[in-house]
Amino acid sequence: MNYYNTFAQLSPGDLTTAHASLEGLSNCTSCHELGEKVDNKLCLDCHTEIKSLLNTKSGYHSNPEVANRDCYNCHSEHHGRKFRIVNFDPKSFDHSKSGYKLTGKHKDAKCESCHQPKFISDSEIIKRSGTYLGLNTSCFSCHEDYHQRTLGDDCSNCHNTTAFKPADKFDHINTRFKLSGSHVNVSCIKCHKKGEKNGKEYQEFKNIRFSNCSACHKDIHDGRMDADCKSCHVTTSFKIIHGGKFDHNKTDFQLVGKHTSVSCNNCHSKSLNKTLDTYKCTECHEDFHKGEFSFENGLMNCSGCHNEFGFIPSSFTLERHNELKFKLNGAHLAIPCQSCHFKAKTWNFRNIGTTCFDCHNNIHGESLKTEFLPNGNCKECHNIERWNTINFDHGRTKFKLEKKHSQLNCLNCHRKEDDGSGKLLFNMLKGECVSCHNDFHRGQFAEYGETGCIKCHSLESWKVENFDHNTTRFSLKGAHQKVDCYKCHPKIEQDGNIFIKYKLEKFKCATCHS
Repeated sequence: MNYYNTFAQLSPGDLTTAHASLEGLSNCTSCHELGEKVDNKLCLDCHTEIKSLLNTKSGYHSNPEVANRDCYNCHSEHHGRKFRIVNFDPKSFDHSKSGYKLTGKHKDAKCESCHQPKFISDSEIIKRSGTYLGLNTSCFSCHEDYHQRTLGDDCSNCHNTTAFKPADKFDHINTRFKLSGSHVNVSCIKCHKKGEKNGKEYQEFKNIRFSNCSACHKDIHDGRMDADCKSCHVTTSFKIIHGGKFDHNKTDFQLVGKHTSVSCNNCHSKSLNKTLDTYKCTECHEDFHKGEFSFENGLMNCSGCHNEFGFIPSSFTLERHNELKFKLNGAHLAIPCQSCHFKAKTWNFRNIGTTCFDCHNNIHGESLKTEFLPNGNCKECHNIERWNTINFDHGRTKFKLEKKHSQLNCLNCHRKEDDGSGKLLFNMLKGECVSCHNDFHRGQFAEYGETGCIKCHSLESWKVENFDHNTTRFSLKGAHQKVDCYKCHPKIEQDGNIFIKYKLEKFKCATCHS
């Protein structure tokens, strides 16, 4: 029997060129079970690349619509050498059934842009002409890894298929360095510099130092402060100082009192990164005393009188004041500082004088002799315990105080002047009785312009105790001694004033006796 004639009678037709090596009766069981149709298992024994895809449930053949079908439903044979056993139309092919859905720029790419031999890693598949097998879903199958294997294999963690830039799926919060404050608005290139690696452009995203701010920022404090910038600053702005964290007490100037609530910029007005040249109070505060307490070296220690809890009141004590030339005693202890040190709306503490008149008005003017007011010192009469307590020794004057006079208040004699000035009379007073007392006798006893009341009256009483009628021109004798005075000395009226007439011009008997 002719072999070929027998085969021709059994075979439905020639195999395609791809399966031509399986022609012949001895090879039928390579694809068919005896007396049965094509067995999928036998197909996969040869097409191991498809079997591998099915085992990993990947690729087009693992799609449920395809995996449950027999191979010959799509790839029938015995239709001749030139029959297209793979009936594939790229234009109508639904790529999502391959397990890799085309999105973004991939939808517009031509098939041959990706399905090229250079992107196939399998040494057997790459030998096949025009195959669509052999690619995997890794971006690196087609695209060069710009990051040179430093950021892993799954590009979709950061990028999308629409455009490689920007990496809009990347969220910095998922890294070890979370962006906050002003860092959020900083351009990536500021921290992730571009350079060259392995002869290619490279932008570094891994192994960026961030444990210290100085990795990106210049240390404007030049190492003088704590290396942990967060102890003072926040990421919102370098100029915002985190007062709750910064410990100013670690510096040479500890903050106490009102300094704790002062804004940093109030003192560090020029630059926060520069320490103050000195710690003089006048670096920040105006010299209220206008240099009055400056010393030869130009330094002034305000803490001698003030503290940080308030400029007022002063901490300068009475004890310290008594170490000065002018010691405070008596009523001066209760006097507010401004009574002596605040004149003409200006504070003065030096060279304000030490005499009474430097602070007190001279209410006596020119009415006191200089011997009773030496060098403006009021202590000849007054004391510092109480101004109204007078210690003056009147015996030093020409008018010595005796008896009733010694019991009188000074103002009884030293009354205020009539000019409205409020000054008391001292020098202008005369020693005559009529300087203080009314002359009830209307000048009857005046001799040479003076009235000698003491001839009749004493300093104890106004009663007539010293008068002796026998010293007058009319001596009292006989019955005259028993006569009441008014019998001879009547009351008369003159110029609207009533007084007793003592000086009589006539002494004839007929003057009194009719």
